[in-house]
Amino acid sequence: MRTWISLCLRYLQLEALRPSWSEPGPYAVIDKERVLIASRQAVALGVGFDMRRGGVSAVAPSVIMLDRDPDRENLAFEALGLALLRYTPEVTYAADNCILLDVTASLKLFGGHPSICRLIRQSVNSLGLTCRLACAPTAMAAWLLSRAPASRGRRQRRTIKVDTMKRAVDKLPVGLLPSSSKLQDWLQGIGCQSVGQLRQYPRAALQRRTNEQLILELDKAYGLAPELFNWIKTPLTFSARVETHDRIEHAEALMLGAHSLIAQLIGWLVSLQKAVTRFTLFLEHERGRYAIPPTLLEVALAEPVWHEDHLLRLLKERLGRIELIGPVIALRLEVVQVSDMQPPTDSLFPEPGGTKEDLNKLMELLTARLGKENVLTLSVKEDHRPEVANCWVPATDKRPKQVSDSLDLERPSWLLKNPIQLLMRDNRPFYSSPLQLIKGPERIECGWFDEVMTARDYYVAQGQDDTVYWIYLERTNDPRWFLHGFFA
Repeated sequence: MRTWISLCLRYLQLEALRPSWSEPGPYAVIDKERVLIASRQAVALGVGFDMRRGGVSAVAPSVIMLDRDPDRENLAFEALGLALLRYTPEVTYAADNCILLDVTASLKLFGGHPSICRLIRQSVNSLGLTCRLACAPTAMAAWLLSRAPASRGRRQRRTIKVDTMKRAVDKLPVGLLPSSSKLQDWLQGIGCQSVGQLRQYPRAALQRRTNEQLILELDKAYGLAPELFNWIKTPLTFSARVETHDRIEHAEALMLGAHSLIAQLIGWLVSLQKAVTRFTLFLEHERGRYAIPPTLLEVALAEPVWHEDHLLRLLKERLGRIELIGPVIALRLEVVQVSDMQPPTDSLFPEPGGTKEDLNKLMELLTARLGKENVLTLSVKEDHRPEVANCWVPATDKRPKQVSDSLDLERPSWLLKNPIQLLMRDNRPFYSSPLQLIKGPERIECGWFDEVMTARDYYVAQGQDDTVYWIYLERTNDPRWFLHGFFA
């Protein structure tokens, strides 16, 4: 038995222009000089469906009238379809601004019916949309239940068993069936108001007096006929854009739009089994005569990531440190580099102190909060000079793989930043006490390629208190001894 979820976007025409997370107000969408849909605030002021533009101005002058934009509706509709691919690859568009998902194989992964329905609703809300959600064993039944208007009693929209689905579909108005629109007069004449009443009529009589499409829709709703769909195809590249609908002057206020882009990104990554390693967020400013070039926010990740929570925290920290050069009117996110999604660890017990991925996520968050130049890690550079061979680099930067050196060289655990020149007593280097050379020399000649020539002979020396030092003799015309480090 399969499980289908249908999402009906009743306010798509309005939310494509004013998302649910924008400032609420009295809005009405006008199509062909008549009201197509209105917000709750506008309805409370007396605005109704199919009202003329002039009538709206007369009844409620404070209502803001917006012209319908089919292009924005299509963009919002397709963006939601892409975001829902994180739950199942079997997602398809349906008529009347609906989206169908076959989540049969995903129920166990997301914790069952209530959990996956709650997560899907959260994804819809993150894109600034609202939906009416229904669940049923067949796609047609789920689609009909999601489109059904509210009734006086509580309408059951989520059904798991076939018997429960049949009882719920029987109560639906017969006008929800697409092919019944041409048969409304005949259906009213015979007193048929619900789908269940239509189903009780003899099949032979229905075949003579109706059409094959109506009977096929009935059979699909009750699971008596197969259903075929064209699934959404995932694009090979990702680039998404969302308008802010207001002039945003504070970077932290951009998180609502950024959340919408990240939700689409996660759906794209999961559908392709990829993880992102580098992406760019463009903050678009004014256009036209006083155009300002967009502000670029480049994000490079230490490890491939495809988890929404981590990407949102990372963007929140980065946006909190940006000073906008002008109001932002739109956001655009482009993926620069991806890699294959890594399978979960096969270890039976968790690693103490967290995994390598947990450490990388922490470093990325610290870098976003404190700045790249303030979160450093020790790195080894291929150079014979000790003061150059060890250096500090940003923790999130990719470091080249070091070629293992076959020589087992002794190096002190504490290397001085600036070597200390030693005194000479009785032709021996002196540091608190005369030093005795116990090992060496180790000759280093390097730096000819960067014009910082170095010629030294290093020795391991020991003082009278048994402290072990690392010293060297400069091989110049005026040789001098220097202390460069301490052994533990």
